[in-house]
Amino acid sequence: MPNDYYTYGGITRPVALEYLPDVYINNIHFLPYRKENSWHARIEIAVTNLSDTQKNVSLSCRLASTTIRFDSVLLDENKEMLFSVEQSFPQVEAWSISDPALYLLHTVLYIDEKAADDLTERVGFRTIAQKDGSLYLNEEPIFLKGFNRHEDYAALGCSLPLQLMVQDMDLLQDLGANAVRTCHYPNDERFLDLCDERGILVWEENHARGLSLKRMQNPNFDKQCEDCIQEMIENHYNHPSILIWGILNECASDTKEGRVKYKRQYEQIKRLDASRPTTSATCRHFTDICLDLPDVVSVNLYPRWYDNISVEECCRKELEWIASTPGEGKPVIISEMGAGAVYGYRDRTKAKWSEELQAEILRECLAVYMNQNPICGVFIWQFADCRVTEEEWFQSRPRSHNNKGIVDEYRRPKLSYDVVKEMFQKR
Repeated sequence: MPNDYYTYGGITRPVALEYLPDVYINNIHFLPYRKENSWHARIEIAVTNLSDTQKNVSLSCRLASTTIRFDSVLLDENKEMLFSVEQSFPQVEAWSISDPALYLLHTVLYIDEKAADDLTERVGFRTIAQKDGSLYLNEEPIFLKGFNRHEDYAALGCSLPLQLMVQDMDLLQDLGANAVRTCHYPNDERFLDLCDERGILVWEENHARGLSLKRMQNPNFDKQCEDCIQEMIENHYNHPSILIWGILNECASDTKEGRVKYKRQYEQIKRLDASRPTTSATCRHFTDICLDLPDVVSVNLYPRWYDNISVEECCRKELEWIASTPGEGKPVIISEMGAGAVYGYRDRTKAKWSEELQAEILRECLAVYMNQNPICGVFIWQFADCRVTEEEWFQSRPRSHNNKGIVDEYRRPKLSYDVVKEMFQKR
């Protein structure tokens, strides 16, 4: 469907073909927590038997200097079994923004005491919580200074090589950002690996943007969303950088029928992973009926760009409305804000699409949003310009690009780059 970003075809990410033995380690879930001033973790290992006979299986895990062994059990034919253990790890360090300590969790599967399969996951020890209208990382309140980022780069489309992901990460950290939102789809595993290594927090979300109720009622919608959420959480569960699971950007959250679909997806996420908070970015200002469902209320606001209203007034009205809904008392994130600028278009009168106007609007937005309770995070729309589909957007998107990036599609900085860097580094 036409979208405000371009949907490329073909194989655009690395592909691995794996030969599965009859009995193998399907997945590992690692959940760290604090207990009695020490780090602990719950480790769950799913083992699958594809054969037509019972197998005598056992496991061993090693993390840092700790080894865990599971006794042998009989795994029935064509069945899966879940092994779980809770273990203390007194010698490990916490994963944090300033010191993203990572550890390898190496697991070996034995059949009749002979090694048959293994799986290594990279993990980090950290806790996430939301309380008192704030988000907490390792029991310390955090303020998210982030960007919305599309996987898109000039002539390369969405098939980014690792080197360009590293360049993006270098720019994000130079700006003083500590968070990124993977709008509006699960991201490449390699980029999430970089976030783990660099201490960048991640809001990852499923694939649905700006859908009307009619489009949400498409017979394929529910199953596609269910599959996307299942695959996203199953594959990315162990990334310590992932802070929030998100769904359904700017969809029909102001309708009763839409609410049913929001509720179903939030419940699915909690069944798969109750350790992380949930959210969805809304633009249904003053009409959204779903603010009771997520853990964090997120709103997309574009004062002075789409709406002729001051930033202060826009923020005040939005927070007053949220406080009058079931979203009262929850952490609030400004999930999108910004203005468009065509790279190289300079105008001292600050006309629309000029770099000067974009820089001015972003300065005003950050000055208000970063100093207003209960706002606990801001995500600028967007990090880099990206191509859009033309069917619905050619009239409102010069160059057939979404030009709200603070760098263009080649990562050339606009005037707003230095403004954002200044504002982010103040906090």
